[in-house]
Amino acid sequence: MTALILFDFDGTLADTAPDLVAAANHQRTRRGMDHLPYEQLRPVASQGARGLLREALGLTPDDAAYEPARLQFLEDYAAGSTVHSRLFPGIADLLDDIVRRGMAWGIVTNKVTYLTLPIVEFLGLVEESAVLVCGDTTPHAKPHPEPLLYAARKAGYAPDQCVYVGDDLRDIQSAHAAGMPVVAAAYGYLGENGDVTKWEANATADSVETLWAAIEGLLPAKARAAG
Repeated sequence: MTALILFDFDGTLADTAPDLVAAANHQRTRRGMDHLPYEQLRPVASQGARGLLREALGLTPDDAAYEPARLQFLEDYAAGSTVHSRLFPGIADLLDDIVRRGMAWGIVTNKVTYLTLPIVEFLGLVEESAVLVCGDTTPHAKPHPEPLLYAARKAGYAPDQCVYVGDDLRDIQSAHAAGMPVVAAAYGYLGENGDVTKWEANATADSVETLWAAIEGLLPAKARAAG
């Protein structure tokens, strides 16, 4: 195969925010607090427990109450992580098209394996994926380059044969450090640094519909010719 397209998971391939937000609001319910609006919590969904507990409860890892809250959040999330999570519309067709064009695709996420795998299996992504790298697969997490470099090695590609797609600044930083061209998925959660024009991504996709064009423009010449 001529190229490997690697994707972040939450906010890039899959819309997992509804279940993450539900788990965060459940922590508020446990404390007798009203739910926060979905729109307020969605932008930090890619940051997992750290971002969601900061927004929902005002807790940081320096707070004594943070670790018990984090463990309860993870337990609640694991129990309901496939209730509302779905692939973004159009992603399934995009992945099929990548394979049809003779290329491969994989996933590199900071979400740990025991939380990632049930959702990936639920969404039917296991069989066609060339590689799955989670937050605990290597000793480092994004924005360190090692998760992306490991994914490339595992799937049998050089970094310059890969393109990465992500919806958070750390995705762009990780790809640059790994020597991979990168697409900013501006339809995703975007996180605290939500202005994608400042991320220095090689290309930007404002929607799933424009994602392939953004990817294609960054492919090695051999892969573009084959596609």
